[in-house]
Amino acid sequence: MARVIRDTLLSAREVLFTAGPFILLALALLAAAYYFLKPAPPKRVVLATGSGQGAYEAFGKRYQEELKRHGIEVVLRPSAGSRENLRLLRDPKSDVQIAFVQGGASPAQPTQEQEEEADKLPLQSLGSMFYEPVWLFYRSEAAKKLNKDAVISEISQLKGLRVNTGARGSGIPGVMGRLMEANLMSRDDIVRSNLDLTDAVIGLLGGEIDVAALVSAPESSLVQMLLQTPGIRLYEFAQPEAYARRYSFLSAVTLPRGVVDVARNVPSHDLDMLAATCSLVVREDLHPALAQLFVQAASRIHGKGGWISRPGQFPSAQGSEFPLAREADRYYRNGPPLLQRYLPFWLANLVDRMWVALFSIIAVLIPLGRVVPPLYEFRIRRRVFRWYRNLRQIERDLVQGKVPQAELVERLDALDGKVESIAVPLSYADELYALRSAIVLVRSRLGLRSSG
Repeated sequence: MARVIRDTLLSAREVLFTAGPFILLALALLAAAYYFLKPAPPKRVVLATGSGQGAYEAFGKRYQEELKRHGIEVVLRPSAGSRENLRLLRDPKSDVQIAFVQGGASPAQPTQEQEEEADKLPLQSLGSMFYEPVWLFYRSEAAKKLNKDAVISEISQLKGLRVNTGARGSGIPGVMGRLMEANLMSRDDIVRSNLDLTDAVIGLLGGEIDVAALVSAPESSLVQMLLQTPGIRLYEFAQPEAYARRYSFLSAVTLPRGVVDVARNVPSHDLDMLAATCSLVVREDLHPALAQLFVQAASRIHGKGGWISRPGQFPSAQGSEFPLAREADRYYRNGPPLLQRYLPFWLANLVDRMWVALFSIIAVLIPLGRVVPPLYEFRIRRRVFRWYRNLRQIERDLVQGKVPQAELVERLDALDGKVESIAVPLSYADELYALRSAIVLVRSRLGLRSSG
């Protein structure tokens, strides 16, 4: 039993010595591929949202919950809005990697400095996530000064009114500027203020401003509150399709009757509205696994439909002003990666990111692997063949007759004893027995010579 164990250990040791360099090379190539490909995503990502109580913040919290299931911490970074989000994404010193950006937030005529900044840190889109209607809420008391119905029916009727056009850094001033431009109005035609979302609502309710412009998803708690506040009315766009044709980032949408409150029939009729699409915009160097996770989370968060969008309408590859990220395009074409449907995310991502490298490494190692069996065979046979040199020398001394017979017998006995202790796998036992037969042959010649 001891001999069997010894032979087994010998075989294992020879395999280890033979295949060891091959295994170390394979591990080194895998480590190098892992280092350069970085298949594991960072555990922390910063998402720029918007002002407090807005839809961006509400959606940001849902993304936090979704990615937390995969061990990813989503840090929410409040901001003034879409324009500031774009500035944060393009700022090399900023840690923001992903942000909500409203359609039309990019300057219509960027300066040379803005163009150079955009080239330094290219941005990509994960797709359009939801509609952001343009809400123009106004006080009925202010509209009474215009007509007895207390209704504002044209943008041009805003002349002379106190209008909050959104905080600087948000996308609202840009949208309002384009709407006023289309109606041949200048910025000086209104008493303009630039309060943030919460302050603008407080000012509207308190009578400090007459009109508050908001560009926000219907999920915003402030929007839902204003839609049901007595004395606050919503402007109805009479020409939504005309604006949509004029500005590509706008779409004509409808707020269905009763969608806010079915029991109270709010609104009392279908409302024609304008809406921009909000996109998730990322830096080009965002880890592909994070991009894939965000797109999948977007499908669960925004895919159920809402007051304006139908189920399955969002997220969408259409409607974004930025190039579509490769991982997002892959998702919209084929859905989630096949492996992620059956394996844990970390394992599926590892295989998905490393398979090209794995095949390349295998292609390199297969030719090298052919060297291992002959090398193993050489090491085992060498344990036997190296003693043939001693046996040949004994036989040569026997033929020349210069060495005493007794010394040759002594050397042959010593050789026989060493060969007796050689351990080889059973598959190579024939080599060992061939050596021992050769020793017996030389011994017989020694016997014949001594008897002669």
